This record gives sequence, C-alpha cells and structure tokens, in this order.
Amino acid sequence: MSRPPKCRRVEFMPEMTYFKPAGIPVVELEEVQLTVEELEAIRLKDLLGLEQEGCAEKMGVSRPTYHRILSSARAKVAEALVEGKAIRVEGGHFQVVMRRFKCFNCGNQWELPCGVGPRGHEATCPKCQSSEVYRVNDQGRPFGCRWQERALEDKK
Repeated sequence: MSRPPKCRRVEFMPEMTYFKPAGIPVVELEEVQLTVEELEAIRLKDLLGLEQEGCAEKMGVSRPTYHRILSSARAKVAEALVEGKAIRVEGGHFQVVMRRFKCFNCGNQWELPCGVGPRGHEATCPKCQSSEVYRVNDQGRPFGCRWQERALEDKK
C-alpha cells in the first residue's frame, strides 16, 4: 500500500483556472485536470527558469518527486494542446506559502500568501497605515535588509 502524497508548498494560486480552445463550446470539450502543484511546477521551471533542485526546494519535495510532478504537468498540457482539450486547474495536495508581517508602530501582525498584496518594502499596516512594516519569521523575529538598516540607525 502506498503512502499518501506529501503536502507540496505552493507560492502561487491561479486566478484563471479554466482554459479552452477558441471556437468550441465547453459542452463539446473533453477536459484535462492539472493540479495546483503541477501548475506550480511549470511556473517555477518554465516561467521563472529555476533549476530543478531549486524548484524542488521551493515546493518542499525531493528532486525526483519534483521531476515526476513536472513531467505529469507537461504531459497533460501537451495532451490538451495537441488533442484540443480544455484544461481545468484544481485540486492536489498542497499548502499555500504565507508571508508574515509585523508593524513596529502598533505591533499588529498579519499574513498574506506569496504573490498577493504589495512587496514587503511597499507594505503598510492595515490597522494604523504605518510604513514601519517588516517581514517576520514564524517566531515573530524580523529578517531582511530593512530590519538590519533600522537596527543600525537605532544604535547611532
């Protein structure tokens, strides 16, 4: 008996989840289902151009597992394109990677999925609108260049 698939880490949730050939009514189309982690594998390798080792690390799987996910995804996309089938993106075993922020003005903490909302250095606190916002780790400790710069200024 095989063990259940490990939960894969995903940084991107698609807004568009259905793609079909033009000019053919949906009711006449066969569908290919692409899982969210298969789409993530294609995004990392084919869109961002990362090496497979880096892709596997980002998704929290081994390199051979990543390769199997990517191969499956590419085969499904090829089938849809060559045979004129629709692609539906849904399902899978994944968790969305979250970014954690903290406002050093009011202490408010919140999370956003990767790829959603402003970049860390452009973020403002949703509670007090302060720009004294920093990314923090799971323990609430700041990391990154802006925090280090602020710490240096505070020492002066």
